[in-house]
Amino acid sequence: MTPMTPETAAAAAARKAGVELRELQEISDFERVFRLYDDIWHPDPLNAPVSVEMMRALSHAGNYVAGAFDGDDLVGASVAFLSAPIGESLHSHVTGAVKKGAGHALKLHQRAWALARGLTTVTWTFDPLVRRNAYFNLAKLGARPEEYLREFYGQMADEVNAGDESDRVLAVWRLTSPQALTAASGRPYQPEVPESACRGLIAVEGRPVARVAAERVVLVELPEDIEAIRRADPGAAKAWRLAVRDVLGGMMDEGATVTGFARGGYVVERA
Repeated sequence: MTPMTPETAAAAAARKAGVELRELQEISDFERVFRLYDDIWHPDPLNAPVSVEMMRALSHAGNYVAGAFDGDDLVGASVAFLSAPIGESLHSHVTGAVKKGAGHALKLHQRAWALARGLTTVTWTFDPLVRRNAYFNLAKLGARPEEYLREFYGQMADEVNAGDESDRVLAVWRLTSPQALTAASGRPYQPEVPESACRGLIAVEGRPVARVAAERVVLVELPEDIEAIRRADPGAAKAWRLAVRDVLGGMMDEGATVTGFARGGYVVERA
């Protein structure tokens, strides 16, 4: 099967989500993005994800600021800027959506935008504890975590992250990789998991239990809903943060590669 062009893949995702995608250039649009992000994350008023003025500057300088619209309603937006290596990469600072499928359509639009400008990778950070985001980034998009970043943002004051440490992983989306091409065709990327794979981190009665894993391929399980756990049992949420930091972060520090997401967790392969 001939792979879809990036533009065709983005258009197909937009049709499926029932949204129109377009770059944003007007102050009024940036103000709408600001309000959308406020509704999603409820940040400290002094620490918004991105200001109207910054969106204006980024857009004017040739960076990526785009929105997803359902009729007249803004239902998703993404802000990204050109990054090192210069001429090769785009860093996606923030993407948020309130309609199913809009975030996926935006990311494929971002991919097409980057490839049209000769870029080969898009990077962003995400919380390694959030299972749905890990699945989205690794399976739905075909990106890979390539660096574990401890306390990357320091203390965060929004309603989603407040009270937790801000560990992140750096996702690297190689836009023409086999994983990205598979995902862009509409088929979530699934890594091969050998029978010999060992579960290095599992959930037992809602709490993490780490196991000694000598096998080459290790599965690192995630909680089903860490955000609900943060609200209901902060102690359990803290335990998950430290366990994933130790197991996933420790393996990545030693040179292991995250090859994908399967069976509710990361598939990690030792060098």
